[in-house]
Amino acid sequence: MFWVRNVERSAPVGPDRGIQLDLDHVAPSSWHRARLFAWQLPRMLARLGHLEPRGPEGGPPILVIPGFLANDRSTMELRRAFARSGWRAHPWGLGTNMGARADTLDLLDARLHEVAGDGKALVLGWSLGGLYARALAHHRPDKVRAVVTLASPFSGDLKTNNNVSALYERVAGHDVNEPPFPPGEGKPPVPCLSFWCRSDGIVAPHAARGDEHEVDRAIELDTHHIGVVLWRPALSQVTQHVRSFVEEHEGACPIHGTRPKKH
Repeated sequence: MFWVRNVERSAPVGPDRGIQLDLDHVAPSSWHRARLFAWQLPRMLARLGHLEPRGPEGGPPILVIPGFLANDRSTMELRRAFARSGWRAHPWGLGTNMGARADTLDLLDARLHEVAGDGKALVLGWSLGGLYARALAHHRPDKVRAVVTLASPFSGDLKTNNNVSALYERVAGHDVNEPPFPPGEGKPPVPCLSFWCRSDGIVAPHAARGDEHEVDRAIELDTHHIGVVLWRPALSQVTQHVRSFVEEHEGACPIHGTRPKKH
């Protein structure tokens, strides 16, 4: 496995400053979460536009799954970035992600068949969507080209590796570590690429990076949890790394001479 700028961090906490808190494995405080939501407010206009698939019709398909309490509007800029790169970017089409339901995996399976057709699709998930993407790859590896996770807490205990677990349990109605469908154990049987942020604000860095046996490659982005789907410099890095990663595993560029339309 490969990752960039991987530095384990710890800082003394407590009245006597004698207790060590590993900042790489523990979720950020809730203050960081509030700051991120404030950051995205002036960027809401980026979500306007049609929700149909974007990019050249002959481009390789990619299914993009939003995070918790997010929807296809939230991933608009992300899908536009992949469309500009020559992919055929598809929304998940299942409304707002209110947490795992008993039929979520079956609905994603059906959506994957629509997107992939007779071939395979790249499946990308942001935050909670990345956990769905990995579960889907366990369930249908024959239809998944590769899995890409963006700031997804797939490694470690979901009770402590993010700062929205309590809210998730209230909204979804189940223990965060006991989803109503099998998430699959270990690394999915397809190529897996993860993107993580040292200053995520919601997810502990290590949780989104994973251990060596959980992903094939992990790349650090110099942004935060919401910036990974909105900030253009980060989106440019994501599309470039994804293209190189797929090409490395398949031995050829997945985009064969297509000229993406402007979006």
